[in-house]
Amino acid sequence: MGAALALPRLALAQAAEPRQVAVLFAGDPEADERAAQPFFDEMRRLGWTEGRNVAYQRLSGKGIRVYVDELARMAADDAPDLIYVTTASAAMAVLRATDTVPVVFSAATDPVEAGLVASLARPGRNATGAFHLPEEAVPRRFELIRAAMPELKRIGAVFDRTSATSARQKQAFAAGARGAGLELLAEDFTNFEAVPKILARWRRAGVHAAALPVSFTLYARRQDAVSAATRNRVALFGHRVEWAEAGAVLTYGAQVSQILRRSAALADRILRGAPAATLPVQKITRFELALNRGSALALGIGLPRALVEQADRVFA
Repeated sequence: MGAALALPRLALAQAAEPRQVAVLFAGDPEADERAAQPFFDEMRRLGWTEGRNVAYQRLSGKGIRVYVDELARMAADDAPDLIYVTTASAAMAVLRATDTVPVVFSAATDPVEAGLVASLARPGRNATGAFHLPEEAVPRRFELIRAAMPELKRIGAVFDRTSATSARQKQAFAAGARGAGLELLAEDFTNFEAVPKILARWRRAGVHAAALPVSFTLYARRQDAVSAATRNRVALFGHRVEWAEAGAVLTYGAQVSQILRRSAALADRILRGAPAATLPVQKITRFELALNRGSALALGIGLPRALVEQADRVFA
């Protein structure tokens, strides 16, 4: 009896039953599970083994905001030990549903401005996480687009009207395109169904490239967006490596694996007893370049050797 009482609290929890962690993905379950693998790998490295001392409930929003809201309420009602969310939009949905269940997020926006936390140093509520500011990578991304397609004169960009950061992203894209000597054709959308129509219209107008801002809808439906772009022979340029994996020609943005590992480290501390409100939010400033040579080849784009040599990841 005395030896049992001396066991650390976590050891007792492990001996009793696994800690419950709900994971809310934005889009396709298989693609998002693969994209989030660094989170699960880091959790395992920190001592959390699925089926032994942690149980993950995976929920997939399939790119539909209303569905994500419903899943957020379901996850909150189940009162797990932690909810991990892979986008800021999903995090807001969860925080609307609960102010008690700890939440860890991976976000592509300023979490203070988005209302996820009170401050980076002291979140002050039931959420913390890791984030990056996509706008910081925009100037360099447009330089890389110009390097990939030196003859390019015009580039399109589709902006999500439902995104709280749409206006700021438009400003960043306009400045980035101007700095790279490109004419920017900006169009707004509300529902994803408009995006293939915009791409078809650009094809008819002779616009052969499109830069993609941060958008819950676009990211969740990235495979559909790539398929529509391929049909219309429009090269896509994104902000995170999953876009290149899906078929975008080039992506440049924050190192996603680092964001996910930092989120896992915060999840570990919460599961060990730390309040989310006291754990500082982590900002990621390390960037990565990814290329998809197969997509470039299919579109007749010959990626310069110097650009390929700069890439952190190259997909065939």
